[in-house]
Amino acid sequence: MQRLVDAFVNSVRAFRRLAATETAFQQELLLLALALPAGWFISVSWRGYALLVGAVLLLIMVEVLNTGIEAACDAISREFHIDIQLAKDCGSLAVLISIVIAGGVWGIAIIERIIGAPI
Repeated sequence: MQRLVDAFVNSVRAFRRLAATETAFQQELLLLALALPAGWFISVSWRGYALLVGAVLLLIMVEVLNTGIEAACDAISREFHIDIQLAKDCGSLAVLISIVIAGGVWGIAIIERIIGAPI
């Protein structure tokens, strides 16, 4: 049980630090705050609502992992190294892919709401 408590404390510490210092994380938290009520009006079912919110949470999760990769790389060296650049670029690509996924999920949901039928 203590490991779960310690993991929770570590997670809260990371959340606070990211929320205080990382602009992308702050923007995505704002997006989540907007998505919670907007998803309620856009979705046509509970499953749809969960998918809309889940897409934003996926984006946030990938951003957290990307920030972790960047922090680990910076801890190793701040000088240019081709492998470090690749690691950071891959993290950035993962964020971009999650943005495309979230945008697609939200786009389809909005279109379904407008036309009144599933695509």
